[in-house]
Amino acid sequence: MPDSKVTRREAVLQILRVAGAGAGTAAAAFWLAGRSTRPVPTAAASVKRDHRVPISAALPQMVVVEGIDPRALVRQALGDLGGISRFIARDDIVVLKPNIAWDRTPEQAANTNPDVIAEVVRQCWQAGARRVIVSDVSCNEAERCFRRSGIQAAARAEGAEVILPDPARFREVDLGGVVLQSWPVFEPFLQADKLINIPIAKHHSLTGVTLGFKNWYGILGGQRNRLHQQIHQSLVDLAAFMLPTLTLIDCYRILLRNGPTGGNPEDVALKKTLVAGTDPVALDAYVARAFWNLDSASLLWLKLAEERGLGHTDFESVPTKFTRLG
Repeated sequence: MPDSKVTRREAVLQILRVAGAGAGTAAAAFWLAGRSTRPVPTAAASVKRDHRVPISAALPQMVVVEGIDPRALVRQALGDLGGISRFIARDDIVVLKPNIAWDRTPEQAANTNPDVIAEVVRQCWQAGARRVIVSDVSCNEAERCFRRSGIQAAARAEGAEVILPDPARFREVDLGGVVLQSWPVFEPFLQADKLINIPIAKHHSLTGVTLGFKNWYGILGGQRNRLHQQIHQSLVDLAAFMLPTLTLIDCYRILLRNGPTGGNPEDVALKKTLVAGTDPVALDAYVARAFWNLDSASLLWLKLAEERGLGHTDFESVPTKFTRLG
């Protein structure tokens, strides 16, 4: 039977080996502690900016232009509002926010008309912009939406940067709203010197219509459907945070029914109209009345927006110019 006794020397060596292992473990733990930290939630950034330009008593706050060519509608609307240089200064970073939410063609009227976007891009370059960015956070798969909508090709043809949503480029931002407080926002929309909102006019199952205010959902990441529980207030919170330089509502083709996704050409009406201006409340109120016969009193977000000081629901009191192109 082997001798089970351990000599004093062997006992001491065993203790030293155990102690050495413990010291090594402690040293490794100290080294790791110096080079890695437990993730700490990043505080929501405060990045609120006012992108608006001063109101001019000599110029309309809303223009309505009708005509055959979408690009001509943009040129006329901007001219009626005082010209693109009123809104865009040399070296500005300009971000355009169309609706590129859906995997649809331009004829299905679920996304902004690509010709409208292309002309706004061209106008911004003419005003001396340093960068012109076109972006949106799509609902359907982004690459298909940007491509099939025609917006990606049209914007790039005019030299714009087209930025698709990237999970690594959302920042937690303090929106300062009643409902919307800390929320992930896609970074390009936080970099703008000037911000142009370019939605398409569509029916919407929750809000009656989706126009300028609803288009701001496309700056957000996260679970946006959670906001539907308080959708009217969240729309106003978003608009109060973004404060755009200019809004152009694409009414060239409008989606009368089954919005916001659409898909059936029978739901589309050809109106060949662009409504633009600096009072986003008046613009939404006018388009809702003109094409859906909806009174602003039935659209709660407009009432809340007026109370927040974002514009006027009584669009008839807003200085307006109507133009019909030959």
